[in-house]
Amino acid sequence: MPSISARVPDDDEETLEEVAELLDEDKSTVIRKALREGLAELRIRRAVEQYQTGEISTNQAARIAGVSVADWLEIARDRNLTSQLSPDDLAADVDSAREL
Repeated sequence: MPSISARVPDDDEETLEEVAELLDEDKSTVIRKALREGLAELRIRRAVEQYQTGEISTNQAARIAGVSVADWLEIARDRNLTSQLSPDDLAADVDSAREL
């Protein structure tokens, strides 16, 4: 596993120590979990932005978010997203879903 070094503000280090204690884990484990969860959320956020503006299809949003189409549809429902897609886009998404 590669090693990464980063400087963090004092407040963040204090929070890190608090969370590590709360979870009964070492700081490195907490940082790895936070990074993994944060990166996943950033991917979803970007997919939401592009999907909502109609730039991308359901299938493309799922790929950007790093989730299955079914999981993406659940994310879209939970966030009350509306599609700006054309019937052709939707047909392509149906075809992609059938291939799964």
